Amino acid sequence: MVVVGLGPAGADLVPPAVHRAVAATPTQFVRTRRHPAAEVVPDATSFDDLYDGAAHIDEVYATIVERLVDAARTHGRVLYAVPGSPSVAERSVALLRQRAAAGLGEAGEVVVETVTAMSFLDLAWDRLGVDPLAAGVRLVDAHDVEVATAAERGPFLVAQVDGADARERVKLVLGDVADRSGADPEVVVLHHLGLEDEVVRWVPWHELDRVTTDHLTALWVPRLAAPVAAEVQRFVDLVTTLRRGCPWDAEQTHGSLRRHLLEETYEVLDALDALAELEAGEADASAPGGAAADTDEWDQAYALLEEELGDLLFQVVFHAAIASEAGAFSLAEVAEGITVKLRDRHPHVFGEVEAGSRADMAERWEQAKKAEKGRASVFDGIPEGLPALAYATKVRKKAATLAASGATTASGSLPASGSLPASVELRDAVLAFEREPDEAAVGAVLLAVVEVARLADVDAESALRVATNRLRNEWRRTEGP
Repeated sequence: MVVVGLGPAGADLVPPAVHRAVAATPTQFVRTRRHPAAEVVPDATSFDDLYDGAAHIDEVYATIVERLVDAARTHGRVLYAVPGSPSVAERSVALLRQRAAAGLGEAGEVVVETVTAMSFLDLAWDRLGVDPLAAGVRLVDAHDVEVATAAERGPFLVAQVDGADARERVKLVLGDVADRSGADPEVVVLHHLGLEDEVVRWVPWHELDRVTTDHLTALWVPRLAAPVAAEVQRFVDLVTTLRRGCPWDAEQTHGSLRRHLLEETYEVLDALDALAELEAGEADASAPGGAAADTDEWDQAYALLEEELGDLLFQVVFHAAIASEAGAFSLAEVAEGITVKLRDRHPHVFGEVEAGSRADMAERWEQAKKAEKGRASVFDGIPEGLPALAYATKVRKKAATLAASGATTASGSLPASGSLPASVELRDAVLAFEREPDEAAVGAVLLAVVEVARLADVDAESALRVATNRLRNEWRRTEGP
């Protein structure tokens, strides 16, 4: 099998060796006819039909390889033409080479020969006036931009920005970490290089949505601010240094850090409560005497949350560092583990399962956790040391998933979650309390209130805390200055 490159633009940039290979190979395929030089292989069978029906681009490439291999088995020597150079940003050729290296079993091996051509990179460096080796440029595929740019500051040349989805993906991933040293960070749009309608121009980030892009478009990103991965690694290194150089940090254990983790968690909750109060104030701003919070108050609240989340992150990284020293796991394995877990528990996002209703998704989530942990009950794993309202909320949520599957409780003393409207359950609990105001009756009222909050998608713990703080503040005002 001979794989040829069609160059970055029109037929005038296709080298003679490619023309000779085309003339010498009757059975021909071209990845796509959406390329200016596809006219060089006018009789080739294209794979354009695969792009519309595939759920993911990787499926297209895998199918292309299978069809090419089948053709090679049937015809012997076949030609496969790809845009640009076969060795640059051409996933199908990389997969074909892997397949050839693995062999084809009883059918024998396929031998891949390549006839190279100029890639779009050659034109890009010329138009940008950049020496990629001296500048340390990183070539990135727009469809893999999240992973490819992690822990990197650039410069980047982002290839295959082949439409609005890819453009939005790049803007979403890189826009938040673009270097903000100027008034508005800019990128260079490289569009249709080598063609008559070639475009090379600087574009501010905020105008990227209005730029036309297709499979012949690339973006030049000169520099990014320090990305998340780099900052996290710096932090991990800092904690490692503290463990080695600070006597207090060196003597800490998982057990001794327990109370610090709890304290930092509650401080994060306090910061969240401050934001919740501002949000509640915004909702009351239209009431008589109400006033919305000013920008400074919001800035201060978010600054406090940022600080407290940093303190909490320190605890997480600290525990991971201690575990790493013991040879158990590192922060990377923690991140990898939660990534795998969340992907597995969201088959409606990362798999082929239909999302369904929220109740359906909650039931699948609980059953997945039950199977994953090897638990006998969906209630196993709920920390009994949680604050009572949070504990009750989790129990009622678990009960709701069982009720949704048709389960019922054996006793009628407490209703199965979902068997009664929450307002009816609350009314009955209040009436029972009025008849006999004991601990059990108060507990039933509180449990019913938790269910009202759950069905309203309101966190009972936060709602009570916000309401209590509001009451406190109102009475504080009566005390005077």
